[in-house]
Amino acid sequence: MRFGVNHTPSVGWFHSWLDFSPSDTARDMEQIASLGADHVRIFPLWPVVQPNRTLIRQSALRDVATVVDIAGSFGLDVNVDALQGHLSSFDFVPSWLESWHRRNMFTDPDVVASTAAYVEALAAAVADKPNLLGITIGNEVNQFAHAPHPAPHDTTAEQGHAWAAAMVAAARRGLSVASGVSGLEARRGSAPLVTVAQYDAAWYDDAQPFGPEHAADHGDATVTHSWVFNGSAALHGALGPGSVRHGEYLLQLAAAWNRDPERPNWLQEVGAPTNVVDPADAASFTEQTIRHVLDAQHVLGVTWWCSHDVSRSLADFPELEYDLGLFTNDGRLKPAGEAFAALARSARDGATTSAAPPSTALVLDDDGPDGAPRHGIRADSAPGGRFAAAWLELAESALDGRGPQVVLRSRIDDDTLLAARGITRCVEVPDDAPTALLSVAHPATMA
Repeated sequence: MRFGVNHTPSVGWFHSWLDFSPSDTARDMEQIASLGADHVRIFPLWPVVQPNRTLIRQSALRDVATVVDIAGSFGLDVNVDALQGHLSSFDFVPSWLESWHRRNMFTDPDVVASTAAYVEALAAAVADKPNLLGITIGNEVNQFAHAPHPAPHDTTAEQGHAWAAAMVAAARRGLSVASGVSGLEARRGSAPLVTVAQYDAAWYDDAQPFGPEHAADHGDATVTHSWVFNGSAALHGALGPGSVRHGEYLLQLAAAWNRDPERPNWLQEVGAPTNVVDPADAASFTEQTIRHVLDAQHVLGVTWWCSHDVSRSLADFPELEYDLGLFTNDGRLKPAGEAFAALARSARDGATTSAAPPSTALVLDDDGPDGAPRHGIRADSAPGGRFAAAWLELAESALDGRGPQVVLRSRIDDDTLLAARGITRCVEVPDDAPTALLSVAHPATMA
């Protein structure tokens, strides 16, 4: 399993892309590498790279490529996010999509074509880097598709599939420029991944047009983002089982929607938000969360949010966003960073091993009329929902301490799939399980 960190620049936050400093970046990457991390996820700002629909700034692309090179000099692989999009309560959407030029980012043909051109150009700019882990289409772009965003770009599930497919295809076109020993064949491991990242309304909110199928059907791995300010910590306490196992639970939920039982699952964002996790508990929360994730199967890795605190000199962030770093803004390692580093080094030294998948699976009732997904399935899966509560009860009672797998009712008769996943026992949610208590995070508290 891979251990990585989402890079929050210590100087200038993500505004640092406006006046890029290689020396500041190198200092950050050296500190991240000191944790025992093997990769970072970076976030070039979309409007900085593509300020006009038909203008992609080559100097900005060169800055992104330079960051990948700098990270590589410290032994770090890099995942590059394309559409920022949304970061720490702020939206970074180009002016050609706002106010007088407002168009739907998911459905307008010109916008989709221009966005795809940007994704392709960004992927091509780093395609020959031997330490490129992959391209993620964007950071939780699904939050633009529905409330509680204050100005959503209305989208249907079908339109979401078309958009995601177009973006994944664009990234793959960009990556295809690398070939031979200087490109894909020289990489550490395998070819770079293309992924689609969503915030957890995709799994928990039935009204969100981007759903589990979008995560599981597009790209090369299924991505989850685990934030316990979504109701988990309020229900269970910061160090309660429903909080420290939330990342594990999301990974098992993701695996249930994968059509390929070997498809990797990536906990691409998880952190200890101080609005619900006391700073004194952050190290314990970090350790327990990662240990439970280690026990899940087909986990590509865990990428912690984030590397550095946000400087208090910057205004208007939600309070929790200032203190999410493993390092302080001036580079001091925090207790949560120490906990992360201990686990990363243990994994690197071979002290952790992958066990066989749990043989028990809890059945998620996804069958609706005419074969369509049952309405309410995501609310049932949300923190406090009847399915989530039943999963947690099984996880806490398991003799080996591992949470059960999840299997969709629509796939329960697929013996080949069950055998491939190592499932020998399927358990139903009790009839008296509690009804859903959905609590979807407001974008102001999304990472």
